[in-house]
Amino acid sequence: MASKYRNGPDYRFGVDVDFSEVRATFGLKAISVGKWVNTEERQRAANLIYDALADLTQILAIPPEVIGLRQTLTLAFGQGGQLGVQAHYHGATRTLALAKHAGSGALAHEWWHAFDHYICPFLFTDNVRPKDFASKLWLTRNDVNEHPVNQPLLTLFTKLFLDSSLAQPSEFVRRCSKLDAGAKQFYFAMPEELTARAFEHYVQSQTIKNQYLVSGTKQSELAKLGAYPNALEAQEMAKCFNQYFSTLGRSISQSRGPN
Repeated sequence: MASKYRNGPDYRFGVDVDFSEVRATFGLKAISVGKWVNTEERQRAANLIYDALADLTQILAIPPEVIGLRQTLTLAFGQGGQLGVQAHYHGATRTLALAKHAGSGALAHEWWHAFDHYICPFLFTDNVRPKDFASKLWLTRNDVNEHPVNQPLLTLFTKLFLDSSLAQPSEFVRRCSKLDAGAKQFYFAMPEELTARAFEHYVQSQTIKNQYLVSGTKQSELAKLGAYPNALEAQEMAKCFNQYFSTLGRSISQSRGPN
């Protein structure tokens, strides 16, 4: 794990943390670490992941325990994985897996997948299958839950997927569809991937910078090909992200009442 640039608060005050503290602080269901991760790697990873998740809570203005999605999310580090894959989210087990040597920079992207999966039954009123993602279901379902907290997220999906006529795909969708056509695949224009890239671009655009949390949305070859929102698109989406997560954070804090 090479050193990664970071510009954010010193939450740990220079003190090492262990994975049990990561789990407790961020409300995770469990954390599993691969048997080939040595003591030094384990310690470094715990610090990096703690800082990255703490940065994410600051950026989103949410209580730290929200990261664990009501203790339904498991984090796996250096366990299994696929060659060349930085990180991935397993919907069946609700596990966010980070590769030992290549997981950095993908944490925000994969956390959005976990969130997109988790929020689905709260965004729709009818039956939702365990494998469904909210972003994908939004394109085919009309039974949205009109709760005020959901409104910014629903607006985000509208701006992300549709043009101003609300009848045609957005320019962002069209660009990503062209990338898929050129590669003879269906990946970049998948709803869950479009929203994940929009989210990580939003995270990387904040004052707090953390390359372990997110990287590559600005100057990478993929970014230059248009796989991420352009400046105007990002500006519109940022309003929705800001409003949604700040509203969610306030709602959760108010529901807990005074300490």
